[in-house]
Amino acid sequence: MTAAPLFPGFDGLMTLSRREGVDIRPTLLRVLTDLYVQASAHSADEERQFVELTSRLIDQVDDATRAAVRARLSVYPATPAEIMSKLGLRRSHPAQIVPVAPAIAAAPLEAVPVKAPTEAQLRMASNLSMRPNDAAEISDMFFAASASERALILHNLSDTPLKASARIPAARAVRAIQILEMAAYAQDTESFALEIGEALILPARIAAQVVNDPGGEPLACAARALDMPSAAFQRILLFLNPEFGSSVNNVYRLSRLYDRLTERSALVMLAAWRGSTMAVTRAKYRPALYDDERNRTRTAAPQARPAVQPGSVPGIRTKSSSGS
Repeated sequence: MTAAPLFPGFDGLMTLSRREGVDIRPTLLRVLTDLYVQASAHSADEERQFVELTSRLIDQVDDATRAAVRARLSVYPATPAEIMSKLGLRRSHPAQIVPVAPAIAAAPLEAVPVKAPTEAQLRMASNLSMRPNDAAEISDMFFAASASERALILHNLSDTPLKASARIPAARAVRAIQILEMAAYAQDTESFALEIGEALILPARIAAQVVNDPGGEPLACAARALDMPSAAFQRILLFLNPEFGSSVNNVYRLSRLYDRLTERSALVMLAAWRGSTMAVTRAKYRPALYDDERNRTRTAAPQARPAVQPGSVPGIRTKSSSGS
């Protein structure tokens, strides 16, 4: 662990957590504890930070959360003495070796049936540039995939020769991150999606799909394309959707994915989202070909041609017409 605070801006989070209908203190305590036990040793400054933050939360959470944290810290050898006393724990005998709390295991990969590669998948392994139809297929494949399949797709995109989108200008990205954090604190998903669309140059339909996706992987791609700091991304996960952020597993799964996600993978996926929009537009406004109207015209029954065409036989003069 570094000397940076475990939770930057923790006082602000505590203030927001007291708002009516929003209580994230149990989640914060669980996340803070799990972060702390991942390392086998800590500096004096890190221990002081953990004691200060945890002491403020232990008395403010429910019994179930307090019991879960107590069980987690009871097997961790570097638990500070102040926290052990507050939780009613006793120090193990010095000669006794207490195992370090294991890291949270990654979700097992789901068995994926072997399928013949699609045209878009073959193109991902070639040197050809991404066309709108391919971009649409890659985007649809990503949104329809499971969590493990999405992680594999993003991993493969890092090495693909497909052309990635240009980086978002740094000044624009910084401003977007500030706006996104404020929208997440207010749980304003509409404004959040609007800013995602404007910052990444995405249509409203794609931006809303990215923000409202239940898995969260598209949101991680969008955040990485903006070069968002990991701590800011975790805060957004906690506040944007309280139901999603209340799950420690969800927050940790996406945090691990975000730390491994490369900028190139995110920018290639961004290019696919933009290209898929072009494919939809082309399909909607397909130009008419020269023979389209002829093919759509209803075939008319042939008309019989008269035996005598008008004007082919000179008129017969009569007495009345000659004036005689």
